[in-house]
Amino acid sequence: MKFQKICVIGLGYIGLPTASTFAANGVNVLGMDINPHIIETLNKGEIHIHEPGLRDAVTKAIGSGNFKAATQPEEADAFIIAVPTPFQENQFGEYNGVKYKLADMRAVISAAESILPFLRKGNLVVLESTSPPRTTVDLITPILARSGLVAGRDFHLAYSPERVLPGQILRELIENARVIGGVTPESAQAGRDLYSIFVKGQIIETDATTAEMVKLMENTYRDVNIAIANEFSRLADKFGVDVWEAISIANLHPRVKILSPGPGVGGHCISVDPWFFVEAAPELTPLIYHTRQVNDSQPHFVVENVKRALGSLSGKKIAALGLAYKPDVDDLRESPANEVIHLLQEQGAQVKAWEPFKPDAKMRGISMADSLESALKDADAIVLLVKHTEFTNLVPQEIAKITNARIIVDTVNGLNSEAWKNHGFVFHRIGDSKSEIQNRKS
Repeated sequence: MKFQKICVIGLGYIGLPTASTFAANGVNVLGMDINPHIIETLNKGEIHIHEPGLRDAVTKAIGSGNFKAATQPEEADAFIIAVPTPFQENQFGEYNGVKYKLADMRAVISAAESILPFLRKGNLVVLESTSPPRTTVDLITPILARSGLVAGRDFHLAYSPERVLPGQILRELIENARVIGGVTPESAQAGRDLYSIFVKGQIIETDATTAEMVKLMENTYRDVNIAIANEFSRLADKFGVDVWEAISIANLHPRVKILSPGPGVGGHCISVDPWFFVEAAPELTPLIYHTRQVNDSQPHFVVENVKRALGSLSGKKIAALGLAYKPDVDDLRESPANEVIHLLQEQGAQVKAWEPFKPDAKMRGISMADSLESALKDADAIVLLVKHTEFTNLVPQEIAKITNARIIVDTVNGLNSEAWKNHGFVFHRIGDSKSEIQNRKS
């Protein structure tokens, strides 16, 4: 199947890199988003999100004439839906007295409906948005049927999830394996034809529901493994052990690979996707449900560590370093750092946050600093919440010159404890009560 024009619906962290990559490979691409500010920004040659290499990629795509942005779709050979699937706000499902979060599919529904006036025989429609199992078959297919065309007979329909790491999206879009799940084998083949334009990794064809489940399985697997690491950090805290030392030793076993604990799990994938399994089959997912409970409660463990380090939180001024959900990205979605800050504030702390990758962020209920120095000024303590390279490279003697704070709580094992201690800082690290016991003895 040949593709001369593609319409990508949703120009966020996945849609925009995907659109620019197709354009870079000679395809005429219309990027569509309902946010007029995004369209205006892109058509001026600027970008609204941070991702290494993306600015150059978008600039080249626009300069080549292969890419333009608009608020409405147009006729195309293929339509790619890459819109967000967040949670429903203040809406929950319930099973045997247990509440679970529900997927908000309104953006997906709206995107599918926007295609209807432009859908023609022989077209390909691909859903990329992470979705609960059977979304392609049970939700998208009936919507598109309102065109009078039948999926799998008159046009092709497939599901193909993104499987990329923020910070490396442009490279991984090309190099990673890609799964294409069609409502028919012919739809899967059409999806292969589309993504083979730029994908160098293996392309696997399957059915749509299997592809949906594969995406959820990948992120749920990660979530479960992070949860056990977070529980280990709590156990180490209770037993007087340094969890970081214990994990490094345990990982010497050839069949053990324990991940690192932290302040929780964030982002729009790992902290969200497991709930789609719980929503789809609450009676079958007790492990997945309790994994989410563990990781969602980790910010409370962090706050208790900060409180122990300070003695009390009431009236204490805290510099919170990092708001992104992971290192060296500007993505603040579902970030546990935000939850930590809110919890600190609920217990009376005055928190000023610094996020170098999004210094102009406006976060509800969070006081944002406009620089590192501003965050540290007048602080009683420093809490490291994200392992940004900028933070791991901080020099203790330089920080000592710009703040009177001498208490540090490291939630991500991002700092050299001995270096900071040698410059007069009292150093605390989550999951490391062994050092605290040694400090008290000395």
